[in-house]
Amino acid sequence: MRLGIVLNLLFATLLLGGCATHPQQPLETVDHIDLERYMGDWYVIAHIPAFIEANAYNAVESYHLDEGGRIQTTYTFLDGGFDEEMEIMQPVGTVKNTDTNAEWGMQFIWPIQAEYLITYVDDDYRTTIVSRSRRDYVWIMARSPEIPDEKYEKLVRIVERQGYDISELRKVPQRWPAKQ
Repeated sequence: MRLGIVLNLLFATLLLGGCATHPQQPLETVDHIDLERYMGDWYVIAHIPAFIEANAYNAVESYHLDEGGRIQTTYTFLDGGFDEEMEIMQPVGTVKNTDTNAEWGMQFIWPIQAEYLITYVDDDYRTTIVSRSRRDYVWIMARSPEIPDEKYEKLVRIVERQGYDISELRKVPQRWPAKQ
C-alpha cells in the first residue's frame, strides 16, 4: 500500500512538473462527452508515458461516475512484464468544462489537478485519445485490449496532428486470457 502512495505522488509530480515552460497551442477537445457512456474500462493501447508507467503492461484505466459527479478512477498496470506485480493508482477526476464534459482535472494528490483533455472519441465510444496541452503525455485507449492496425494508425495520425512527437509513442503490451 505504501508503494501505491509513493507511486501516486511520483506520478502527480511528473504530470505537473515544469508547468511554467513555454505555452503550447491549445488543443481542441471533442464537442461533447456523454459521461455515462464514457465510464467503464479503457485499455491503454499506446501512450507517451509518464515515468511511472513507462514499462506498463496490461494497462487499464477504469472510470466510475460517483453520486457527486466526480470520476472515480482506477489505473492498473503490470510494471515491467506480464509476470510482474500490479500497480494501482486511484486519482479522482473532476469535469472542468460542463458544456463539453471533455476537460477534466485529475487529482493524484490534493489539491493539485493534472489536465486531461478528451481530444477524440469515436461515435460508438470504442476508442478515445486523452491528451494534454503541454504535449508531454498522451493515451490512446480502447474498450478492448486490441484494435485493428488501420484504426491504430488513424489514432496515431490524430496524435501527430495534435503536435506530439509520435516517435515517443509506446504501444502497451496487452495479453489477457481468452474469454470463453
